Amino acid sequence: MGYTTILYEVADGVATITMNRPQKLNAFDGTMIDEISRAINEVYERDDIRVLVFTGAGRAFSPGADFHWFNFDEWEASIRSKARRITHRLFDDLEYLEKPVIAAINGTCAGGGLELALSCDLRIAAGSARLGFPEVSAGIIPGSGGCSRLIHVVGVGRAKELVLTGELISAEKAEAIGLVNAVVPDDALSGKVRELAATLIKKGPLALGMAKHVMNAALGVDPHTGRILERLGTSVLLKTEDSREGVRALKENRAPRWKCK
Repeated sequence: MGYTTILYEVADGVATITMNRPQKLNAFDGTMIDEISRAINEVYERDDIRVLVFTGAGRAFSPGADFHWFNFDEWEASIRSKARRITHRLFDDLEYLEKPVIAAINGTCAGGGLELALSCDLRIAAGSARLGFPEVSAGIIPGSGGCSRLIHVVGVGRAKELVLTGELISAEKAEAIGLVNAVVPDDALSGKVRELAATLIKKGPLALGMAKHVMNAALGVDPHTGRILERLGTSVLLKTEDSREGVRALKENRAPRWKCK
């Protein structure tokens, strides 16, 4: 089956999902969410895909939900169950994916678009990008990770500043507060993301997935429990073929040949 609201391609171990509703600045609707979910399912299943990249077509990453789709009258009665089944599940799937996910943020990245980016592991922004959560101006809150994930990324104080003011900030400020990992000139964004993806592909795929699991799980536990999680993760990895190959390659001063086993 093809896609109508996203572009999906795989090349050299990197899958790229491009949100493709440029006339709507890549605002989400039900079709786009379904298509992104379908593409992510393929990324889950294919061992040859080692890194996932998200970006937007045209002059924006995404401003979040298309309010012609997000109809208040239709959503009011079942908002909690719909949010859990639709956006929360999608963003959780991104966070739990045992492969690195990079958000290549071009232009406006706001509301649900920024919540999607927060579900990614690394965020690289173009210099012209603007980021934020304007929901309070519409009498609602960022309710798909904009509160819960944001506090872990930038701290409670900065998170409250972003959410309560509803203002969009520059890419430079986003980098200064830790919301994005790096800012590059607009015309260098794709090259920087390709370079980062190439670096990640060289690393042990099982180790990358385990590191994501342990760090995500350790966010909500005490340091002692965090150390237990690290030991468990290490004990699982040491039983894999890839860990033995990694050690052999290091000793033989060569690039490892990963098997994802």
